[in-house]
Amino acid sequence: MNTLKQMENNTFDPNAIGIPNGNYFGFPTTPEEAKLILLSFPWDVTTSYRTGASKGPQAIMDASMQLDFYNSRVPAAWESPIASIAPEAEIIQRNHYFRNFAKIAIDQLEKGINPKDHDLLRLTRTINRGCEYLNTMVYAHSKQYLDQGKQVGIVGGDHSVPLGLIKALTEKHNNFAVLQIDAHADLRKSYMGFKYSHASIMYNVMQLPNISHLVQVGIRDVCQEEMDRARSDHRIRQFTDEDLAVRMLRGDTWETLSTEIIAALPEKVYISFDIDGLDPSLCPNTGTPVPGGLLFNHILFLIHQLASSGKKIVGFDLCEVAPGKENTWDANVGARVLYLLALLAITNG
Repeated sequence: MNTLKQMENNTFDPNAIGIPNGNYFGFPTTPEEAKLILLSFPWDVTTSYRTGASKGPQAIMDASMQLDFYNSRVPAAWESPIASIAPEAEIIQRNHYFRNFAKIAIDQLEKGINPKDHDLLRLTRTINRGCEYLNTMVYAHSKQYLDQGKQVGIVGGDHSVPLGLIKALTEKHNNFAVLQIDAHADLRKSYMGFKYSHASIMYNVMQLPNISHLVQVGIRDVCQEEMDRARSDHRIRQFTDEDLAVRMLRGDTWETLSTEIIAALPEKVYISFDIDGLDPSLCPNTGTPVPGGLLFNHILFLIHQLASSGKKIVGFDLCEVAPGKENTWDANVGARVLYLLALLAITNG
């Protein structure tokens, strides 16, 4: 990936207007100086409902210029050593190329074509090879920076993107859990024939070694296959949106529920944040919005509690942010979630 050019004037005024420089938040940190590297992958080949996640990284970066960076829990948060690596042009080109094939395959399936049709299977194999390319690229770039002692965060793209980073982390850490914030369980073995679908990311993650737990929070749109898989795997713990809502309506506080969520996690944690885990008023243009979900302050509190717990954050991703055509609301929310995740990783990594 292309290395960022260092700013000619390597100063940063947290009280002034944001100046675009190729870094999220406009921070002046170079990759060499950084503790945390943010890798962007504008990829949405397997999107099954609405496209746009491939535009998420740039939209988040643009919106991040408008943030104010004071944080009550992190002194001088704007000094956090966070750098960003721009996506390679080849990734953008291949996303467009393979997305066209995926559109044809999805259209055929929606017309009732037999999934075992010879031409459709050949098309699906082509799409799967494209996704294997992405996995290899994410893995290679993640491992490059992990081997340098950096922390790595992924900005997607659809939720299929972070598999390569998680694979690289399993080679670095003996055991860790995945904390998944999401409206969907993503536990399908495949979806529409796509082996590396955004709807299969957690199935693929659970095939990797050294994944001790999967804790899913906010889940509210699942199929029977996924629930059967979750119930048959002792490593998977679900805090469904329905259960969380019912308990709060009956008097449990979000603090109580957050404590239970964090208690289900071991010492090392990877955070996989699909923006559709939030209430859709916060992400109306995401690919598969679902009624219900978490409020921003729920996430803020949960992340702060996780930081206070002392658990080690080994990495994270933020996926499925899709900018709207008429406003930047989704990207605005996404930029703030990214900032919270980055600060958590820096302070607890």
